[in-house]
Amino acid sequence: MAEPTDIRQDHERFTLRNTLVVPVSAERAYEVFTERLADWWVTEYTWSGPTLLAELGMEPRAGGMLYEIGPYGFRSDWGRVLTWDPPRRLVFTWQIGADRAPVPDPARASEVEVLFTPDDSGTLVEVAHRHFDRHGTAAEGYRRALTAGWHELLSRYAATLLHEPA
Repeated sequence: MAEPTDIRQDHERFTLRNTLVVPVSAERAYEVFTERLADWWVTEYTWSGPTLLAELGMEPRAGGMLYEIGPYGFRSDWGRVLTWDPPRRLVFTWQIGADRAPVPDPARASEVEVLFTPDDSGTLVEVAHRHFDRHGTAAEGYRRALTAGWHELLSRYAATLLHEPA
């Protein structure tokens, strides 16, 4: 007889977590994260690439899309906002497969949850990229690869906030 699986442990296995404290209000941290993607997102991570990317954005509402606009106005949607709760919480789908191909079915996409909590030093930003298991057999390798990816993204996000005018 097989051992029962600890659902929480299995859930954590397919979750990537990052935290950082930024020296700004939760309102400002949320605003820069959602309204200024192009200022901190690594453009090499886009389908258009750094030289052809025209716009990178997030529609500010539940049901809104995360998108990029590339050459000749071509638009690529790569996620959908599930929860829009400024300045506390944001949840969106990650509809990019391990092979960098679009994942049109949100049920087969992972999710990113971002929490913004006021802290004595500013705002605690917690990012949980979860449900990598939805990406199939590539799930574990994809989660490992995005460990470095999220580190780079959040480093650039923090740097953007640090270089803001007071």
